Amino acid sequence: MTIGLDMMGGDYAPLEAVKGLQLFLLDSDAPATVFLFGDEAVLQPLLQEHAIPADRYTIVHAPQVIGMHEHPTKALKEKQQSSIAVGFYFLAQGKIDAFISAGNTGAMLVGSLYSLKSIEGVLRPTISTIIPKDNGQTGLLLDVGLNADCKPENLNQFAVLGSLYAKHILGIDNPRVGLINIGEEEGKGNILAQAAYPLLKENSRINFVGNVEGRDVLIDKADVMVCEGFTGNIILKLAESIYEITHRKDIHHSYFDRFNFENYGGTPVLGINKPVIIGHGISGARAFQNMLNLAARMVQSDLFAQMQAAFRH
Repeated sequence: MTIGLDMMGGDYAPLEAVKGLQLFLLDSDAPATVFLFGDEAVLQPLLQEHAIPADRYTIVHAPQVIGMHEHPTKALKEKQQSSIAVGFYFLAQGKIDAFISAGNTGAMLVGSLYSLKSIEGVLRPTISTIIPKDNGQTGLLLDVGLNADCKPENLNQFAVLGSLYAKHILGIDNPRVGLINIGEEEGKGNILAQAAYPLLKENSRINFVGNVEGRDVLIDKADVMVCEGFTGNIILKLAESIYEITHRKDIHHSYFDRFNFENYGGTPVLGINKPVIIGHGISGARAFQNMLNLAARMVQSDLFAQMQAAFRH
């Protein structure tokens, strides 16, 4: 198993990426070799300083860096020796099994959509986020920003992708799917929600339990919650603020700690043929470690074969 890691992406790269790699190699028993994309002259001293075993990594020299505020498409085209561009090339060529970056989110999304193929039958790939439930369980929300506008068919497919991810990666058997809406009753909501409901209800590949309201997101009413990316991104940013506010006000509770994004590392792009994980720009060592752990689980799981089978007609 080979995992690609962008060492130059993120506000605290490459140091925190090196520290995260160190934690991953110490704690994980996954038989993984990690390909490190970045400036070799910068990386080599850090890897030696942190005693990273030389037989566990391969440096791929990529001297250019795509800045966090650069235009994604333009940057990928003009900076073909950047760590993100080279990483996607290696992934597309089959030289690595998964690719991770906490760098320019737009560039990661553009690379995912155009360097790799979507699973046949998938209209639009999607991104998701973990939702900590008040009873200790874990939920999944999608889309959270890749598709601000959607058609009913998109939400129906997100439900299938999310259900398979919840089952094979989160370990939730027969995950319950809910549609984010402004009321519980069938027929509620805007045109999109009203049109998506019957598609979800008739979809035999999912366990649809009906509408879920905003007050239901953090309780154990559904395991997979679907919506268009505009609504999903607002919920995601609101959830992130819960941890930031409680941390700033010195409010301590194990539940609030679960809102720390570093616990989950990053978000996978679902609906493409290979694992791509996008990290937060402020990722630290623990986030990089958990992104590597997630990539390893995705490579080792049967997730992609199951996704391909689900959309095979």
